[in-house]
Amino acid sequence: MELVSGVAQLRPEDAMVDAMLSGWRAQQSARGLQERTMASRESQVRRFADFTNEYPWHWTPADVDEWSQWLTSERHLAPSSIRGQQAHLRLFSEYITDTRYGWAQTCEEAFGTFPVPITHEWNTIAHLNEYEGTPEARPFTRQEVQRFLDYADDQVDRAVRSKRKGALAAYRDATLFKVIYGWGLRRTETAKLDLNDWGRNPAAAEFGRYGMLHVRYGKSVRGQTPRRRNVPSIMGWAVEAVTDYVENIRPRFGGAEHPALWLTERGGRIKPVEINARFVAYREALELPSELTPHSLRHSYVTHLTEDGVDRRFIQEAVGHRSDSSTAIYTHVSSDFMNTALRKALTPAFDPAPPEPPKEP
Repeated sequence: MELVSGVAQLRPEDAMVDAMLSGWRAQQSARGLQERTMASRESQVRRFADFTNEYPWHWTPADVDEWSQWLTSERHLAPSSIRGQQAHLRLFSEYITDTRYGWAQTCEEAFGTFPVPITHEWNTIAHLNEYEGTPEARPFTRQEVQRFLDYADDQVDRAVRSKRKGALAAYRDATLFKVIYGWGLRRTETAKLDLNDWGRNPAAAEFGRYGMLHVRYGKSVRGQTPRRRNVPSIMGWAVEAVTDYVENIRPRFGGAEHPALWLTERGGRIKPVEINARFVAYREALELPSELTPHSLRHSYVTHLTEDGVDRRFIQEAVGHRSDSSTAIYTHVSSDFMNTALRKALTPAFDPAPPEPPKEP
């Protein structure tokens, strides 16, 4: 149905490829995938075609082997990135070889050959681990978090004392990092927050209009729309920081009609890359390990709440994990916490039982 019958194409091979990609896009659209997801997958398929310099009906598993080796040795991509690209290629290959769509028959009639499956379990990377990040990745310790946030606050004082521009931006960024840690957010989730995302929580009336944070741009699953969640406020000092920023600092940026929580000095919304740049500048100034990233503040939120005895189910819902195993990966409890937990486990087994009280005559 993607090809116009009775029309002679000047470049039938290119027309066939465009028709395949158009049909694949329609299939994905029927599944409710986002436009950017479909565009990214199509771009990946076209890059693979450029690498092989062949049309899909000439692709072989050996092409995938050479391409995967090139991604590893030349581009130095992480295994998780390569697996993601292999998955996109597998989806396209399954689509054009599915007899229900008729591409194999159409190609054979037009070119005398047909596409075959090119990915299988022996030439693709299997997803065996829940977490595939680098082993060096870790959360902040409590002391490191305190140093980092104190340094961010100091930048505001320095800008004010020197009477130079940037004091408002420094105050905004200091509050932004407190929000990432105080509510366990991702970088993109933080950048896309609006003023109206704050709301009251009857269970925490003392926090006023900042008792609940509605995250509208949570991490999507398999190309679907962003997942929403509500994160209760539990750190009073973080609520005080947000309150002061919204009431006293944000109005000075102008742009009263703009919905964004974090505004730039030009009146636009801050971008994730700008958050990362300011974070790196502070981290290097403090000579903290390069393994620490803005996402490490989210890890710290999970770890520190676990150490404080907060229920794991509460933490899982707050950070938006679908399973407890994902939350467990984020948990890097300290040795003090582990020793305390060990003592609680050993006490009932090894401590002598208290003597029974004497019976009354």
